[in-house]
Amino acid sequence: MTALRLFPILLLAGLTLLACVTAGVSFGSASVPFTTVWSIIANKMSPGLVAVDWSAGRESIVWDVRFPRVILAALVGAGLAVVGAVLQAVTRNPLADPHLLGVSSGGALGAIIALLHTGLIFGLVTVPLFAFIGALVATFAVVGVTRMTGASADRLVLSGVAIAFVATALANLMIFLGDPRAVHTVVFWMLGGLGLAQWQHLIYPAAALALCLGWLLLRAREVNALAMGDETAATLGVSVTLFRNQLFLVTALLTGVMVAFSGAIGFVGLMVPHFVRLIAGSDNVRVIPLSAFFGAVALILADIVARVVMAPEDMPIGVVTGLVGGFAFIAILRRR
Repeated sequence: MTALRLFPILLLAGLTLLACVTAGVSFGSASVPFTTVWSIIANKMSPGLVAVDWSAGRESIVWDVRFPRVILAALVGAGLAVVGAVLQAVTRNPLADPHLLGVSSGGALGAIIALLHTGLIFGLVTVPLFAFIGALVATFAVVGVTRMTGASADRLVLSGVAIAFVATALANLMIFLGDPRAVHTVVFWMLGGLGLAQWQHLIYPAAALALCLGWLLLRAREVNALAMGDETAATLGVSVTLFRNQLFLVTALLTGVMVAFSGAIGFVGLMVPHFVRLIAGSDNVRVIPLSAFFGAVALILADIVARVVMAPEDMPIGVVTGLVGGFAFIAILRRR
């Protein structure tokens, strides 16, 4: 696909993302008109730019509650979709994603250990750090089990499912052994949600996404080579083992940070890369950035559904993505 043909897709993705951000801030148990949403945002960015004709309560809903939540949804959706795109390429398995391969479950286990058993021993970075370690351990456990049982795409998925069950069982054990008064705090990480989004915390997922996505974009052609097979990649000058381990490390870092702030959200990393490949081909130079765009869109839309369908209560966003993703998974199985 030429740059001329790619530009309309990027433009469409950008406009769609902007529209979804607007809808995400506007819709909810108390709807806010689109014009008021952007007037409040403009006034916060540049005080005095527009005349204030809205209540303090409406401004708090837009700026303090919904806008950071929508930004977090975009960051998490983009991160998980990028991880799914990379894992599907590097494992040459169309069913690979951070949830299915146990990476999200490992990250959730690490977050639960930090919340219930160690406390914030390293400050605000404690939960993301433990989530990253859990995701990394789960990643290499899947790789190790796959190698022991025979390296194949099918066995990789089965190994991932097994590790996910083990990680989930250990997470349940940690919950059982933890303080009963604090157990309700970890339900968020088990079901997935964005209700704890705060402006001061967004720097962590934003920085992780920027660093990891930037590195992956620089190495996208090497990801293409690895997707064609180890022998082909080696012929093209790629250090296969080192590069694959680097990819696993980067995807575990990105997954761990996102899980730390959103809980274990499934199927975004599975569905979005397939949709992107339908419209943009299989070149990861295009697939990786477009997956970030449409992953952000997908999770913002899922969050809108989670907030509206049971208003004023919030449905866990993992329930929404699980329902949609389950049917998408069946559709993919039928095609493949």
